[in-house]
Amino acid sequence: MKRLNTILLAGAAFAALAGSAFAEDKTLAIVVKGLDNPFFEQINLGCQKWNGENAASGYKCLYTGPASSADEAGEVQIVEDLLNRPDVKAIAISPSNAPLMAKLLREKAPKIPVMTIDADLSKDDASLRKTYLGTDNYLMGVKFAEHLKKLKPEGGTVCLQLGNVAADNINQRAAGTRDTLSGEKGIERLTGQGGWKEMDGCPVFTNDQSDLANQQMADTFTANPDLTAFMLIGGWAQFAPQAYVQVTDQVMDKLKSKTLAIVAGDTLPPQMEALKAGRSHVQVGQRPFEMGYRAPTVMIDLIDGKPVEPIIYTGLDECTQETAETCIAK
Repeated sequence: MKRLNTILLAGAAFAALAGSAFAEDKTLAIVVKGLDNPFFEQINLGCQKWNGENAASGYKCLYTGPASSADEAGEVQIVEDLLNRPDVKAIAISPSNAPLMAKLLREKAPKIPVMTIDADLSKDDASLRKTYLGTDNYLMGVKFAEHLKKLKPEGGTVCLQLGNVAADNINQRAAGTRDTLSGEKGIERLTGQGGWKEMDGCPVFTNDQSDLANQQMADTFTANPDLTAFMLIGGWAQFAPQAYVQVTDQVMDKLKSKTLAIVAGDTLPPQMEALKAGRSHVQVGQRPFEMGYRAPTVMIDLIDGKPVEPIIYTGLDECTQETAETCIAK
């Protein structure tokens, strides 16, 4: 009898341990474009704050992605691997290559909820995800253009710096920028509409690489000494602050006199320092920490079958040199 009781107690202990492990193994995954991008680290911090506040929820927020933001195929492979894991109960994806990610989701037809975060799928593929949590990227592009028009009401020449060719969020920002500068809808390239013309060789595509972004800026400034405006649709060059200082040093006189205007995306600490130092004129910021913090709760709502809006916007912060100390939402 004593031996039987020991076996029963051991079995009960194992069952309790297994139950605990099962609870801990309910994973809510956030997959970003690349771990080398400091913007996404803010999403990670939001994810980890949620973990700290919800340790007893039975869920854990997992932040992951390819080592390099240029590894589009690697991100797709990570998502596929997560979809094959029984502990993963929902996934939030920031697709680097929206069509490639949509192809995977269409082929896999996941039975768990899939949402997008920061970057969305195209409108044609939106049915493959339950909701999008993040920036209104078209509106972000509109804000870029509105601030540039205040700085340069007569128009001029501009170079747009974009990320990956197939990144829907970046393309939406570019569309908002071009539509607003031109005063027309559906402009694929500015050729004088609204007084604005894109320089030859532009736009430039960084593939989300900071070193390439800074080199492109330097090359553009050298090749176009009369350039009116350079627009960083994302903050790539500024994510490498020392290199960005070196690049902007060559045009500081123009930046101070506003002969050359720089409008940029995002408001991470080094970017705000650049703004305060006069190395940009406007920063239009997203709220990545909020994205990472809210995503797990949204995923749980999806798991539980609660109603979730198809689009959840997290807002923007508009910062100029004059408002740099107070512009970021608390």
